[in-house]
Amino acid sequence: MLLRILFAILLLFSVRLSAQQDTINTTKQLKEVSISTYHINDSLLNAPASISILTAADLQRNDNTNIAHALNTLPGVYMQSGSINTNRISIRGIGARTPYGTNKIRAFYGSIPLTSGDSETTIEDIDVEIIGKTEVIKGPLSSIYGAGLGGAIILSPNHTIGEGHNASVSSTTGSFGLTKNTIRYGYATKKGNLNISYHKLENDGWRSNSAYNREGITLAGEVFKSEKGSLTYFGNYTYLKAYIPSSVDRETFEDNPRNAAFTWNVAKGYEQYDSWLGGLAYNWQLTDWLQNATSVFVNIKENYEPRPFDILTQDTKGYGARTQFTGNISVNETKIIWLAGMEYFKDGFTGGTFANLYEQNNGNGSLQGERLTGTGQDRQFINVFAQARIPIVKKLELQAGVNYNKTHFELENTFPAETSGTQDYSYNGIWSPQVSLLYKLAKLQTLYFSASRGFSMPAIEETLTPEGTINPDIKPESGYNFEAGGKFYLAGEKLYAEVTAYTMRVKDLLVAQRVDDDRYVGVNAGETLHQGIEVAVNYYWQLNGNYTIQPYVAASVGNYEFKEFINNGTNYSGNNLTGVPDNKINAGFTATAPFGVYLSADYYFTDKIPLNDANSLYADSYSLLNVKAGYRTALFENLSAHFSAGVNNVTNTHYAAMVLVNATGFGGAAPRYYYPGLPVNYYGNLSVNYSF
Repeated sequence: MLLRILFAILLLFSVRLSAQQDTINTTKQLKEVSISTYHINDSLLNAPASISILTAADLQRNDNTNIAHALNTLPGVYMQSGSINTNRISIRGIGARTPYGTNKIRAFYGSIPLTSGDSETTIEDIDVEIIGKTEVIKGPLSSIYGAGLGGAIILSPNHTIGEGHNASVSSTTGSFGLTKNTIRYGYATKKGNLNISYHKLENDGWRSNSAYNREGITLAGEVFKSEKGSLTYFGNYTYLKAYIPSSVDRETFEDNPRNAAFTWNVAKGYEQYDSWLGGLAYNWQLTDWLQNATSVFVNIKENYEPRPFDILTQDTKGYGARTQFTGNISVNETKIIWLAGMEYFKDGFTGGTFANLYEQNNGNGSLQGERLTGTGQDRQFINVFAQARIPIVKKLELQAGVNYNKTHFELENTFPAETSGTQDYSYNGIWSPQVSLLYKLAKLQTLYFSASRGFSMPAIEETLTPEGTINPDIKPESGYNFEAGGKFYLAGEKLYAEVTAYTMRVKDLLVAQRVDDDRYVGVNAGETLHQGIEVAVNYYWQLNGNYTIQPYVAASVGNYEFKEFINNGTNYSGNNLTGVPDNKINAGFTATAPFGVYLSADYYFTDKIPLNDANSLYADSYSLLNVKAGYRTALFENLSAHFSAGVNNVTNTHYAAMVLVNATGFGGAAPRYYYPGLPVNYYGNLSVNYSF
């Protein structure tokens, strides 16, 4: 039914606007969007997949502190943000049941994975102001990205454009003690470029025990740049200390949303870590028909997290490499474009837990006591992938690919002595095919259909038994995704419209069952169905005197449900999938004037969200409105300034910015489902840029 509706919409587009198919207007237009070199295509229009693009301007459309504002303007993407450091991203409902973070989605910064070996993804540590572009690939485009049923997120570094020196300073201040300062310097020549930035972000927080402090320094650029290739380098260091207010029960959410959870507040719980990322990537043209991109990377993280029930310490180290060949061959005057490559990744952690003696610390918060556990885990996987783009007849082409994944992990218990020992386990190799058809209606209009298989590996807690040993019965989730869509530049390239319908059935659903305050065990408990239609429309409207308005609309209409789901003897089959809204609508505009003034606004509607598998409790639907105004001006020939100010949640809506699904109350306490969202809040920014 969804596919029938989609094709009716596509037919309506093609019939009503067929007279404009190949028209190119000489006035200002929307630009055709290029995509990263990971893909076999270089154009969004020619990619037979649903890929949403956020530019640097889109990412900085709000207060430059949280990428959630931008991601939530995309259809099918939902980033819940309980605080700057507590987030969950779901794509088409995948990942919605993860307790505290993001998994089942792979993410990269350039060529460096931001997804750890235990399937956890953290993108919020990357400063928004150093990201040049973000691509969100929805669905399991498995022949390139491997594990990730939900899809992948690609963050591209922001490099200096043009030759010469460039320096900038940016300062933001806002409600609840928000301050952010960023300093950037760039230098570019024909042979390469250097980019270095430093940022410091602080926030007192609007809830109790929610102060936030992050500092980061980033080095990125290119050397040995020539027509044949270049070497790209990247390094990032982040220090973070963020207090955790945690979720609250319904009564607190309604009456005292600024309160933290009682035990987290008394313990003054927080997370603190030092994180390092680094990588090198070399791209070169071997011949006129063959090129290669090879990268190596390393990431290190030292984490300390006092919680009411214990204190967690964890040191993680990871490294890996990726190589990809792209080429073309001609067969009977048919040009076939292909890519093939391999990715190797290994990471592991050592750590454990200690008693938290905060109740004996005279109100001073957490105090480390005796060791409770000592553990370590190593994971490694290899992805081998290939893809080809084959013209069939005029305007019609076939794209097909396959990915092979082999994952192995090892668990070591070191404390207490009676539980010490080592276990290792390997999953069977997983083959993930992908095939698609792309039809060119016109030069700037395409239709596509794709079918792909994806999978997601269990997180650490999902691989263990209640006794802390490896459970050999746990299997990865897997699912087949079918989607059809169309991409259209219309009205003289002033209008871009994209429509997608998809259906995916996930088997061997991974369920993390809570057994106490911070212990979960995993089971494969059934199947989920993910169906939906996504629509995105952008329009460029030029008024007299170079005044412009650029409105957009993005909508997702979904049906997410448990197809077969029996857990702890209870049958939830047919219920709505927990943690994800069926419907989400976003709309907004940017209006500009020729003398540097602009105004933008974003409207967000989020449907109600099931909070438990029984569907007996829902978080209410809500609407948010954010507005921003700014002024850009050239102070001198090479010196420019940008002033802006904004208001988020203009209507002061009371809502849950994040939910904890299937929350359980212990010791007679009410379950804590809700992370209260920020009330109305204000910010202002001043930035100065100098080129020399």
